[in-house]
Amino acid sequence: MIKDVHSKGVDLLFKTPILQQTAYWSKVKSHFGYSSLAFNFRINHSTLGNEQGEGSDKYLTADLVVFLRYIDSVHTIAYVPYGPEIEPGEEFQGAVLEELSEQLRAFLPKTCIMIRYDLVWESLWSKDSSFTNEEGMWCGPPSRMVQEQRFNFNTALGNFRKSISNNLPSNTIILNLRSDSDTILSGMKPKTRYNIHLSQKRGVNVRSAGLESLGIWYDLYRETASRNNFFLHSEDYFRVAFTERAHNTQSPADVTLLVAEYDKLPLAAMFLVVTGNRATYLYGASSSLHRNLMAPYALQWEAMILAKEKGCVQYDMFGISPDDNPDHPMYGLYRFKKGFGGSLFHSMGCWDYPLNQRMYLLYTASEIGSQGYHLA
Repeated sequence: MIKDVHSKGVDLLFKTPILQQTAYWSKVKSHFGYSSLAFNFRINHSTLGNEQGEGSDKYLTADLVVFLRYIDSVHTIAYVPYGPEIEPGEEFQGAVLEELSEQLRAFLPKTCIMIRYDLVWESLWSKDSSFTNEEGMWCGPPSRMVQEQRFNFNTALGNFRKSISNNLPSNTIILNLRSDSDTILSGMKPKTRYNIHLSQKRGVNVRSAGLESLGIWYDLYRETASRNNFFLHSEDYFRVAFTERAHNTQSPADVTLLVAEYDKLPLAAMFLVVTGNRATYLYGASSSLHRNLMAPYALQWEAMILAKEKGCVQYDMFGISPDDNPDHPMYGLYRFKKGFGGSLFHSMGCWDYPLNQRMYLLYTASEIGSQGYHLA
């Protein structure tokens, strides 16, 4: 199924719409203690559910980037954010990832305790009617034990474990930007369309900002983090994310800081990142002032227009709750983002392939008390 795994330079990572699998993201993370390894591999077409040509010896070349992080003075973990991008058919997923993991093992430090895949593959349960409520809304995947049984079904070792929580959002909304602006607007909820027009009518202006406006962004971001009690990145982190474009690589990024203002008073801001043919709403922030002006709505609409101008065919809202449960910590994001239309997408989330069972158990035990913001 998998053959010819070999390392390559991060600069040679293929162009992709998946931001976290780009050379750009690797270079950003390198400023904050992460080292990265890039690999090419070949995967049999017959495992993809779209076999091409005759026979089973037809292979497709794919790649991925692996981030290494020290968890103590000796041991590391290997983390694959939203990778590998290539998605096998449902019945092959565990077996393909197992084979890839065993071949990657030889390239990783001997002290690496596990490979953690933050899989962007669509959840095996997202289209199963058994996991929807009376309104047709997805209720989330089954228990970790049931997930592990299904994912390990065709593996040789049964080694995969569902992580306690997900590092990156496993639920998002993808908007189709191929349509014209009027069609995109018509796909939104009436209240969202109304708020966009209201914000524009009341004089909210959205501008593309330069590095000199990073302080404006950070003040809004710090206020938002305090209001919503989420992890606060440093201002230097955003400076790097804004300036490190990786233009001399095969997978660069186009990063834009957008600021929504009223009478020169900043009310909302966001980072729009374009990779491949996709625009991602990566980070957002807003003020508690003048909420009645609906600045975040004007901001999102201008971001979509700009993404279309840059040739994007998709707009990734990047992170919501899995359903409309008001008790979920990301429900507010769900309600806001769902208003813009688009299609819900539920991914598999984080899966672990232990390489050192004893150290893996110790590490995951320590994670139980510190679950990530994006709950599994």
